[in-house]
Amino acid sequence: MEKDLSNYRKTYDKGSLELNEVPENPLELFQKWFYEVDSHFEGEETNAMTISTFGLDGFPKNRVVLLKRYTDEGFVFFTNYESEKGRAIAANPNVCLSFFWEKAERQVIVKGRAEKIAENLSDGYFETRPRGSQLGAMVSRQSEIIESREYLENKLKGLEETFKGKEVPRPDYWGGFIVKPIEIEFWQGRPNRLHDRIRYKLDNDFYWKIDRLSP
Repeated sequence: MEKDLSNYRKTYDKGSLELNEVPENPLELFQKWFYEVDSHFEGEETNAMTISTFGLDGFPKNRVVLLKRYTDEGFVFFTNYESEKGRAIAANPNVCLSFFWEKAERQVIVKGRAEKIAENLSDGYFETRPRGSQLGAMVSRQSEIIESREYLENKLKGLEETFKGKEVPRPDYWGGFIVKPIEIEFWQGRPNRLHDRIRYKLDNDFYWKIDRLSP
């Protein structure tokens, strides 16, 4: 099977990113970009991000997860701690996040270190989830081999009966990670593939060094 994609072309012309206009703190620029994309580009799943980890087999692996909070400290998402992803982070907390906002012709790439958030914060978020999602977290032993789809559906039905009229507790193997950035790159598409790339890098004194990179 073969398909030539060399004629796929797109012109990038929706914005620019100037070094003398960016704030000193990259989280401020992230917040600005996130708001702009979320407000002006209908249909974007703005909080969707790719997380890359180093697997226990030595290979890197990417998958899309949902950002649920960002603060001055970093980026928070939730997962099963015993999943392939969770075990990879436990073994090597160095991860990379990337946001691709196609309609805005923007990317944000974050290098950082992931760590578990406090249990009470995971509890608080779990309580806000739809009941089906709460039960789904208990049904799925994420990344484990299962024999069929029916196995999941039957297990869900059983838990629906077990917790009928009751609150669903957060499983202790499910919770949040925060990725604390050490480097954040902002990419704005520009014509002729001469894209704008502004990189923030945390120095030893915890100040952000800002550079323009060649596209």
